Amino acid sequence: MGVRTLSLSWQFLIVLVLILQILSALDFDPYRVLRVSRTASQADIKKAYKKLAREWHPDKNKDPGAEDKFIQISKAYEILSNEEKRSNFDRYGDVGENTGYHQPQQPQSHHFHHFHDSFYFDESFFHFPFHSERRDSSDEKYLLHFSHYVNEVVPDSFRKPYLIKITSDWCFSCIHIEPVWKEVVQELEGLGVGIGVVHAGYERRLAHHLGAHSTPSILGIINGKISFFHNAVVRENLRQFVESLIPGNLVEKVSDKNYVRFLSGWQHENKPHVLLFDHMPLAPLLYKLIAFAYKDYLSFGYVYVGLRGTQEMTSQYNVNTYTPTMLVFKEHIDKPADVVQARSLKKQTIEDFVSQNKYLLAARLTSQKMFHELCPVKRSHRQRKYCVLLMIREGTKSNPDFEAFLSFALANSQDTVRFVHVYSNRQQEFANTLLPSSEIFQGKSAVSILERRNTAGKVVYKTLENPWTGSEKDKFILLGYLDQLRRDPALLSSEAILLDLVDELAPVFFLRWIYSTSEYFSDIWDSVLHNNWREMMPLLSLIFSALFILFGTVIVQAFSDSNEDRESRPPEKEVNEKTEKTETCFSKENSRASLAKFRDLDQSRIPKKGFVEVTELTDVTYMSNLVRLRPGHMNVVLILSNSTKTSLLQKFAFEVYTFTGSSCLHFSFLSLDKHREWLEYLLEFAQDAAPIPNQYDKHFLERDYTGYVLALNGHKKYFCLFKPQKTVDDEETIGPCSDLDSSLHLGEARGKPFCNSGSKPLKGKLSKLSLWMERLLEGSLQRFYIPSWPELD
Repeated sequence: MGVRTLSLSWQFLIVLVLILQILSALDFDPYRVLRVSRTASQADIKKAYKKLAREWHPDKNKDPGAEDKFIQISKAYEILSNEEKRSNFDRYGDVGENTGYHQPQQPQSHHFHHFHDSFYFDESFFHFPFHSERRDSSDEKYLLHFSHYVNEVVPDSFRKPYLIKITSDWCFSCIHIEPVWKEVVQELEGLGVGIGVVHAGYERRLAHHLGAHSTPSILGIINGKISFFHNAVVRENLRQFVESLIPGNLVEKVSDKNYVRFLSGWQHENKPHVLLFDHMPLAPLLYKLIAFAYKDYLSFGYVYVGLRGTQEMTSQYNVNTYTPTMLVFKEHIDKPADVVQARSLKKQTIEDFVSQNKYLLAARLTSQKMFHELCPVKRSHRQRKYCVLLMIREGTKSNPDFEAFLSFALANSQDTVRFVHVYSNRQQEFANTLLPSSEIFQGKSAVSILERRNTAGKVVYKTLENPWTGSEKDKFILLGYLDQLRRDPALLSSEAILLDLVDELAPVFFLRWIYSTSEYFSDIWDSVLHNNWREMMPLLSLIFSALFILFGTVIVQAFSDSNEDRESRPPEKEVNEKTEKTETCFSKENSRASLAKFRDLDQSRIPKKGFVEVTELTDVTYMSNLVRLRPGHMNVVLILSNSTKTSLLQKFAFEVYTFTGSSCLHFSFLSLDKHREWLEYLLEFAQDAAPIPNQYDKHFLERDYTGYVLALNGHKKYFCLFKPQKTVDDEETIGPCSDLDSSLHLGEARGKPFCNSGSKPLKGKLSKLSLWMERLLEGSLQRFYIPSWPELD
């Protein structure tokens, strides 16, 4: 029993070692390192090795992992360049010494085979189907790397859409979709769709850049924009997905009602127009792909001959409705410039037909790019390209000058000569360089023959001596110059440096901003609907956090405002005969001035009432308005006398009115005649509270504290002090005024002071009180602390 158990243990260990060896062999795959297929020839392997060795050589590549990558490339080439090593690797999946590379180790190999056969294993037992390259070598030529994607795929996506699959090892779903993927790739690649495969295990950076967080994933790229496929992986869905990537306005539906407008668009679009006549209700995918590839050069339309509204076109252009037919129109819409007709229009046939008719007979130069394409730089004496340029004013295409130039171009079309025209009023600097300084060309058309010498703008040219009128004489002169130019290129004797053309078809800044904004919101909408939720979680978390904070702040503020309003109401039991409240109502003039002065204040300080409630501080209200005042609340107390009561209360109410919106501030006044001792005791704790020299009451020879304002914090036992600024001259103008009722409402008839001569100097004492209140709310005023509040007798 013990021997049998030991034998089983050894067998288990041997099997475990074999599995570990095979898995370690799978980690290093020379085919993957050199990016070649298993059927690659020695020439392909050598070519791939040279390319990768140049790319990853440590002397040229400063990447930290370049040296390790270069060692792997060299090791892979060493294995695959040796037929014996390559055969052993293909057979055993291992490149170590145990694969029989040397004769002395053949017994070990034989022992391995004997063990292999004793357990009834064959090679397919360890040939796991989860490895992507072992599963299907057809994906190898489509493998993408980050640099290849950025430098080639993204720029090429502006000419054709790409369909990309994200895969990985040990992916059962990847195996499941493999047959459908192979079928779709074979079909779409023949139509011109780019194909790519990204291995998420080896290209994690690219997979993360594409936003693929699971495998398998299928996405499309067009115009540099990524769109994910979210339907079932079947052939029809993938085909519709690729078709949905193409903009829907590339191919216009044309009938008898709009074909004249469509074909006449060459004048402002400066493009030839292509029409496809077919019996299918929708334009074929191949035609849409061609339209996307050549969207910058031609405009495409589709005619469904099965409709009743197409008979006029088919009869006018003599179209066979039973065979797909393509017509291209240039400057003349009554007759096509070229025709192709076949029962089965292949991709190569359509591309050849379209590429040969990319430009009008006399195309207009609207940008520097178009100038480079129509008038290329001379490469050699045998590849000379001449441009016959008509400089004409905008809006005169229908006149005889342009028609004559167009007919001349139609009759003298050659490979070495290209006929173009330019609007002289739009490209003034360009045209003025070629035009002679003579006045006879002012406002008239002119023709120049030019040849570009370099990309910096240098040209040699010859301008006709007289303006172009389109007469037979002008045609004869131009034809003579062209014949002479074939024999003697020195005819172009003038040289000039042309400035770059202005891009006439570029959208204005406002339109570009609208387009970019619409694309941005479209991307956001697509991300919200289709993107991986793992990517959207940070954004959603931020949005919900902001909303939670916003609503929480509003709710807390609402409850605090309601509580403060409820608590700010004084108890009725504390209001008795000795409590004197003055509700100071403003006149219309004071209210308007005050509101205009503080209209930009914070919303929390907007006055909630039309008056200022000022309570007299007496022995009855002393405890509730000061000693037991709630934390955070302050009582602003005005010091006055019976003779100055009315004037100072008016000014005090005017200055503090804009601060009554704060529920933490309470306003009171203290009679100096009744409580002078209490005030002087308090001011002893303020070091600079003594009045200025000569600031005494002449009748009583006592210090005059009228106009002083105290901000009392009952909870923390400190106060802030406002001292009025008053001169001796102002003091002399103050006379005795009669007492008024303490419950007086300022602004009413009975609230007017009896001595007007002293009202203005008294009000001037509080002229800077509003600024002091601002500093009080900011907390920047000096605080004077006291040990306890004295009793108010």
